[in-house]
Amino acid sequence: MSMNLGGSEGRLLAALEQSWRPVALLVACFAAWWAITFAQLVPPYLVPSPGTTLSVMADKWPYLWQHTWVTTYETVIGFAIAVVFGVLAAVVMVYSTTVEKTLYPILLFAQVVPKIAIAPLFVVWLGFGLTPKVVVAVLIAFFPVVISMVTGLKSVDPEMLQLASTMGASPLKTFAKIRFPASLPHLFSGLKVAVTLAVTGAVVGEFVGANEGLGFVILQANGNLDTPMLFAGLLVMSLIGVVLFVLVEIAERLMLPWHASRRGEAVTTTL
Repeated sequence: MSMNLGGSEGRLLAALEQSWRPVALLVACFAAWWAITFAQLVPPYLVPSPGTTLSVMADKWPYLWQHTWVTTYETVIGFAIAVVFGVLAAVVMVYSTTVEKTLYPILLFAQVVPKIAIAPLFVVWLGFGLTPKVVVAVLIAFFPVVISMVTGLKSVDPEMLQLASTMGASPLKTFAKIRFPASLPHLFSGLKVAVTLAVTGAVVGEFVGANEGLGFVILQANGNLDTPMLFAGLLVMSLIGVVLFVLVEIAERLMLPWHASRRGEAVTTTL
């Protein structure tokens, strides 16, 4: 019993040790924000105080929650599609040099093109519903998934692949037992980038044409010069990205405990 208690206390202390720095930075940012508004260095209609922003979030929470759910749904769907097709595309590219040489420049070109510039086309082609927002989220999240997965699949020790071939392992078994597990650390690194970009993609799609979602809330607040609501929408949008990032990192810890333990003191660790 005491050993279990000691282990729990140790994990709690480790979590506190790893999380106090980002918490301290967040507190410092809010303190600086409060100090600037309290000293009236910036007019309130340009930068509202933290108290005003949080008050608006509390008063309008049902309204914000309704639009937050829409943006979260679009983000999760877009992210899931990007993961599935990104992993499949990476596998095909790794196993086929011809496909890699053909597809990689196209992927690079699609990534370089600003999504805000082509988002109106998706609205014209697909309407004002859910689909264009999901498509933009997929396009933004797709590239980091593909690149990280390709890097992971190519990082396998060639001697391991040669040993598996010598022992008569089929290409499918070699992939399932060696290549794919070895690629997971790289893949999760890309997933954590992709899930935050998917939030941006969903909001960008809402900027172009929507009547719901946080992008719609931010545009409406900007048009009405309602900066407290504007800041509230930005805070909630950031919170969505942070929560999804943490969920991906939890999944990484559960699937790769050995890898997570080696990264226990990495600066990106949030738990």
